[in-house]
Amino acid sequence: MGGAFLAAALLARVGGRIGLPTIPLFILAGILLGPHTPGIVLLSDPHDLEMLSALGLVLLLFYLGLEFHLDDLKSGGRRMALAGGTYLLLNVGAGLGFGFALGWGTSEALVLAGVLGISSSAIVTKVLVDLGRIGNPETKPILGIIVVEDVFLALYLAALQPILSGADSLAAAVLDGGKAFGFLLLLALAARYGTKLVGRLIATRDDELLVISFLGAAVFMAGVSEWFGVADAIGAFMVGLMLGSTTSGERIRKLVHPLRDAFGAIFFFAFGLSIDPGDLTGVLWPVLAAVALTLAMNVLAGLAAARIYGFGPGPAANISTTLLARGEFALILATMAAGAGLDARLSPFIAGYVLLLAVLGPLSAGRSSLLARALPGRTPAPGGV
Repeated sequence: MGGAFLAAALLARVGGRIGLPTIPLFILAGILLGPHTPGIVLLSDPHDLEMLSALGLVLLLFYLGLEFHLDDLKSGGRRMALAGGTYLLLNVGAGLGFGFALGWGTSEALVLAGVLGISSSAIVTKVLVDLGRIGNPETKPILGIIVVEDVFLALYLAALQPILSGADSLAAAVLDGGKAFGFLLLLALAARYGTKLVGRLIATRDDELLVISFLGAAVFMAGVSEWFGVADAIGAFMVGLMLGSTTSGERIRKLVHPLRDAFGAIFFFAFGLSIDPGDLTGVLWPVLAAVALTLAMNVLAGLAAARIYGFGPGPAANISTTLLARGEFALILATMAAGAGLDARLSPFIAGYVLLLAVLGPLSAGRSSLLARALPGRTPAPGGV
């Protein structure tokens, strides 16, 4: 683990001098020091970092929840749902069509719909933090789209699981989906009405006790969410959403920073460990086609979201590029597909697709002004000007 931290830090320092984002460098460190490349092998089994990687994802989404205030949900719920729904319609629909066009099978097409359709919450969060855009006006619709995606993700996984496992019981599929939806509804009600109670329970002047309390709450709720068939990160996000609105919210944001950054790096490093570069050559052209399709759909979705919120070309470009990256959810689907015995080309395709967008996403987000110049200038600015 020490080697993983040091390798990630070294590459990030070198990349920072030439303007590269940290995320793909953390992934590259995992590839270079993993079992699939010659030279030094820090870990022969990527699962050795599984718990630490999961903790990194939980903390990234917990921080995202801290930054997404309940007032934003109350005031912009309709526009958030419309922007998120439009994003999903364009990207998931394109992913499904692309999956059928490849001709790998119906189950494979359903998996690819999710792979191409859902942004990486972890990478989106890291990009917003690294670029200092948390306070930007277009960040609210970006986070809103992420929330809609996470809700869709929970229902999508609940529906996909019986298909991949070969279950032929419609009742079982409906039961799993209902359980997941019910738990999501319970979390939403707790976030809406339980904030004051949670704030009183967690309040303390001792930073040590506060760290233990919010970390325990985030990880525990992530585990409970997973037990209910909901993505673990959603539970952590909802805890962050509640705690961010309490009197301790600002202190928690400061205290969680070093934890988020350290274990977030391990999450991306562990992703790199799972990638075998040798498997990527056979799926190179499908990967490039999928990346081009995702770029096009994200530009359209960014323009649509900007029009919904009354933004101009600059914010539209920021929305398009920030949401471009794919990551942790695609890896979950790759694992599910491998366990279900689907087409062997699926796993290397997903690895290549995610790695390429993990590099292009942060790079394009940092240079979104170039895209803004090419977008239609008639997009309405804030206030309808």
